[in-house]
Amino acid sequence: MSLLKTLVGIVVVAVNLVSQKLAPPGQTPVELRVGDVAPDFELPGSDGKTYRLSDFRGQKIVVLAWFPKAFTPGCTRECRVFAERTDDFANLPVAFFTASVDTPSENKKFAESLRARYPILSDPDRKVALAYGVVNSPKDFARRWTFIIGLDGKILHIDKNVKVDTHASDVARWIKEYLKANPPTAN
Repeated sequence: MSLLKTLVGIVVVAVNLVSQKLAPPGQTPVELRVGDVAPDFELPGSDGKTYRLSDFRGQKIVVLAWFPKAFTPGCTRECRVFAERTDDFANLPVAFFTASVDTPSENKKFAESLRARYPILSDPDRKVALAYGVVNSPKDFARRWTFIIGLDGKILHIDKNVKVDTHASDVARWIKEYLKANPPTAN
C-alpha cells in the first residue's frame, strides 16, 4: 500500500509539472503577486463549516496553504506537520487552512486520519484554485503554494517553495517576523 501511495504521489507531481506548462488555449494562467487583493473564497471545511475570506477581513491574517492531493505522501507529511504544530499559531491573530481540490468527504477523512485540529478546505470545482493560480485548468491538481493574506485582504507573502516537513513552523515564523516589523494598530 505504501508503494502504491508513493507511485500515486509521483504521478500527481508529474501531472502537475506538465499542466503548469500547458494552459488551455485562450486561458491565461493567473499570477497573483504580493500586494494584490486576494480573491475572496467560500469553501467547505473538513469540520462541516463553510469559510469565507471576507469573514476574517480586519480581524485575522489568513493562511491558505494549497496542497495537491489528500492521502499522498508529501501532502500527508505537510498537513500532518500543520496538525502537530497547531500550537505555533495559538497566540497569533491568524486563521490557517490547508486546501485542495479534493471533495469535502475526502478531506474530512483525510483530516480525521491526521487528527487535524484545523479545517482542511475543499475546492472540487477548482474555481478558487483557478482564481489563486494554483491550477491552470479545471482538471489540474493544486500546486503546493501558500498564501498569507493580511487584515486588509491583500497578499502579504506567497511561498512557492514549500518544505513540507517544516512548513507550519516556517509559516508561523514568517508571520511572527511580519508582526514584529508591522505591529497591528488599534482601531
